[in-house]
Amino acid sequence: MKRIYGYVRVSSKDQKEDRQMIAMKELMVPENNIYMDKLSGKDFNRPQYRSMIRKLKENDLIYIKSIDRLGRNYEDIIEQWKYITKVKKADICVIDMPVLDTRRGKDLVGTLISDIILSLLSYFSEAERKNIRQRQAEGISAAKAKGVKFGRKAKPLPENFSAVCRRWKDKEITLDEAAKETGMVRSTFYYHARGFQSEHGTADKNI
Repeated sequence: MKRIYGYVRVSSKDQKEDRQMIAMKELMVPENNIYMDKLSGKDFNRPQYRSMIRKLKENDLIYIKSIDRLGRNYEDIIEQWKYITKVKKADICVIDMPVLDTRRGKDLVGTLISDIILSLLSYFSEAERKNIRQRQAEGISAAKAKGVKFGRKAKPLPENFSAVCRRWKDKEITLDEAAKETGMVRSTFYYHARGFQSEHGTADKNI
C-alpha cells in the first residue's frame, strides 16, 4: 500500500515551519508521516530526513514545499532525487512547482523535462546561497572598515584590578593570590596583567 510522507525543513530553531505544515495538512499527509528537521540544508546529514528515507518503499510519495526545503547543495539535491526515484522507486512532488511531480510524465520526454527543470532550480538555489554568503562577507568587511567590532563584548575588569596588578608586579602577592582577589582564574589575570603593564608603559620582562 502506497504511503504518503511530508518533509519539512527550516534552517534554525528560530525559524517557523507553519507555512510548510499547513501545506502538508491541506494535502492530507498523515501527521505521523511528516518529518521535520531544524537544520541547515547544506547537506543531507539530518536525522529526520534520514529516518524518512529508511522507511521509504516503492511507489511511496514524498511532498516537499519547495526544492530548497530538500536541500541547498546542487550536486547533493540531484543525487538524493535520483536515489529516491531510481533506487527507492518512490515519487516526489514539489508543491510550489507542480511540474516537479514524478507521478506525471513517467515516459522519456516527461522524465527529461523534469530532470532539466530540477537541475536548473537546484543550480539557482545553490547560486543564491553562495550569493547570500558573499553579500554577508562583503557586509562584514565593509562594517569592519568603518570600525564596527564583532564578537562578544569584553567583560569589564574588576574595580580592584589596577591596584592588585601593581601589588603583584611589586611581588607583594603571588599570582594565585592576585587572581583570587580579583575573582579571576590565573590565566585570565595573567593575560590582562600583561596588557595592563604594556598599556601603562610599565612592561616588565618577568611578566
